[in-house]
Amino acid sequence: MTARLTVLVPTFNEEVNLSQCLGSIMGWADQVFVVDSFSTDRTVEIARAMGATVVEHKFDGYADQKNWAMDTLPFRNEWLLILDADEYVTPELRDEIASLIAQDGNGCDGFYINRRFIFYDKWIKHCGWYPSWNLRLFRHALGRYESRPVDEHILLNGRTGFCQAEMIHRDLHDMTWWIAKHNHYASLNAIAYEQIERGESSESRIRPRLFGSQPERRRYLKENVWRHLPGRGLLYFVYMYFFCLGFLDGRMGFVFCAMHGIFEYFKVIKCWEAQHLDKLRPVQHEAIRESAPATANAGSVRSH
Repeated sequence: MTARLTVLVPTFNEEVNLSQCLGSIMGWADQVFVVDSFSTDRTVEIARAMGATVVEHKFDGYADQKNWAMDTLPFRNEWLLILDADEYVTPELRDEIASLIAQDGNGCDGFYINRRFIFYDKWIKHCGWYPSWNLRLFRHALGRYESRPVDEHILLNGRTGFCQAEMIHRDLHDMTWWIAKHNHYASLNAIAYEQIERGESSESRIRPRLFGSQPERRRYLKENVWRHLPGRGLLYFVYMYFFCLGFLDGRMGFVFCAMHGIFEYFKVIKCWEAQHLDKLRPVQHEAIRESAPATANAGSVRSH
């Protein structure tokens, strides 16, 4: 039975993951869009072969890409499910979504879905990563992503509920890809923190409030407390591995916590760079000119 559901999957070079994602939604979701950022691998070929509608669009940011799709693409259904290419829907979640849509949301306009994070085929049950609730199923006319470089949330003008069944996050890329991805996330976090330092704000963002909702409270603590603490990389590892019981996830739990501690320190360094690197560069250039005039002259003689 086909559910009156449109699914949106943003992609870039996801040939490794896309088949498991699309395989979990093709055949029961009425409409599937893959919005690709001009992949150089077989992503587009796989998507079309599996029956998805492929639209290519220049990537300007995670929130902007999805908001563009919601503003532009011809969705023929009221309900929208957004999946990353490294996520897939379980049969139990599939049946629950179909039932909720058949009941027109049962009084709700959007639903949070819990996500299981699989790391090297190990379910990370602790480390602060489970449960992991994400607002992914909603009436698309009522929601848009907040204007933010990273860690963007849906701002939904309506009532929300919670699905009982779960989706799976299982990235099949190797560690080289994982490091590159989180290095990119660290750069985006540095941009977000720089915007905070400049006092930039937007009406289309979650407001950080200590006594607000859970997303507002988490945003407040992250922006006003966490980013000012010393030794954040080590603190984050200790928090994930000991306080969030990451050690119960065994060897992969240790690796997972250690890598995230390292990536947290990436954010610290990139924030420091944003404030200091440009000031240092003219000094470095001057030092080079003063210390190596003979080398420069020799090079100009050889060039003749």
